[in-house]
Amino acid sequence: MIIRFLLLVALSVFISGTDGETIAWTEANKLTWSDFKGPKHNESDAAAVTASGITFSYSVSKTNDRITEFDTEVYAHFYPEDSWFIADRCNDHILAHEQLHFDITELYVRIFRYRIAQLNVSQSIKSQLQALHKTVNQELAEMQHQYDTQSQNSINKEEQAKWAAYVTENLKKFEAYKSE
Repeated sequence: MIIRFLLLVALSVFISGTDGETIAWTEANKLTWSDFKGPKHNESDAAAVTASGITFSYSVSKTNDRITEFDTEVYAHFYPEDSWFIADRCNDHILAHEQLHFDITELYVRIFRYRIAQLNVSQSIKSQLQALHKTVNQELAEMQHQYDTQSQNSINKEEQAKWAAYVTENLKKFEAYKSE
């Protein structure tokens, strides 16, 4: 049984009411199978696919054509219409694997917010933010791939447990930057 992760990378624009439903990551709400609303791929080797990604936007304020401040919004979103599962192949263990994909997305949102907090206002802030967004998305994609590879898409329960502990530890490390 193979589980695949689909990383949707939102461009540097967050628009309220975007096409399709989204679920924002929160500590209290965990995914359920009813959140996976995309068309099933019965021909696939995968039992489930989680689509999640980082949504990012920024704005700058100017005085006399000089950037004087900036503001950002960064969120972890789950995309129900692009996520799916095959019921007779899935169980609570696989759902926990899929949840951890979403938790990894939140971890990188926190890392992104942390790195943004280290930036100073400058005339190059737009390009700095765009480059940081690109870097964080690349790192996120690499970690999601490592997670699936090392856990063998949840089959290796010992590795799955190690990943769960690692993500939990790092979510706590960046707790000051968590999504509300």
